[in-house]
Amino acid sequence: MVAAFMLIGAILHTTYFKGKLEQIKPYGQLVDVDKGQMHVYSMGNGEHTIVLLPGMGVSLPSAEFSPLMRKLSQKYTVICVEYFGVGFSSETTKPRTCENYVEEIRTALGQAGFKAPYILMPHSISGVYSEYYAAKYPEEVEAVISLDGTSTAFYGEMPVFLKYILPVVKFQQTIGITSLAAPLTTNKKHLLANGYTEKEINDMIIFTGFSINYTFLEQMACSSEFIKQTMKLSFPESIPYLKFISRQTYETPNKQLKISPQEYQHKHLEHIGEHAKYEIFDGSHFIYVNNVDRIAEIADDLLLETS
Repeated sequence: MVAAFMLIGAILHTTYFKGKLEQIKPYGQLVDVDKGQMHVYSMGNGEHTIVLLPGMGVSLPSAEFSPLMRKLSQKYTVICVEYFGVGFSSETTKPRTCENYVEEIRTALGQAGFKAPYILMPHSISGVYSEYYAAKYPEEVEAVISLDGTSTAFYGEMPVFLKYILPVVKFQQTIGITSLAAPLTTNKKHLLANGYTEKEINDMIIFTGFSINYTFLEQMACSSEFIKQTMKLSFPESIPYLKFISRQTYETPNKQLKISPQEYQHKHLEHIGEHAKYEIFDGSHFIYVNNVDRIAEIADDLLLETS
């Protein structure tokens, strides 16, 4: 019985769901980076350029960020960069390091025709890459507006059990479990109410079933090392830094951390410097889903101050 279910799931994954995936066209442009291609999606033509960078495990960032992009594009040029192994971008065998992520971001933006300085708006782990970018190329970064970004003030080695979980997750995708589960776990009504289109929701559902690949697994396996690579760098005092923290992240204890969630956040802000600002938003770690207007409002205030 179980074997039959797995066989049916695997067939559906490689035929029906794969066919649906191939029907979805890139939202923006595919640009050559190293030996692969990265997807760069943009809206608006404002004077300031905001670059949205996705968190780990987001299957289709160009769709996930779309409501926020539509709002911000009323005043700014807004760009979503999809890393290798994410969304419409190809995979890569190049090592996953902060340095390589930053160089890939810079190359993709340049190849797409955009010029620095940029306002980096990273979600989750991309907050680490953004700090690395600002430390290495401060003249290219106008400001960093972090969307519940990962702290670079606390390093902990990757839990040993994770290396055993990753192959299991890959196997679940191969037999179609993620493709079958995605529609059941997606709250379409909630997403529609927060500005997503039917197409964006359906595209995210399809991409969820194909989000696990070698490049993504390498990113996950190296996530602790990204923090280690960045925490020894000093964040430039000349670059404004604003962090939006979700209430869920701020108040929910993490068993992997030996400190409280509040201390985790404030240690991070201290690491950035005295000029770092923050605001707590209601909602989950994916704060850009239901806080579009507030993010845009505060971003306007920050950029007005720095102009």
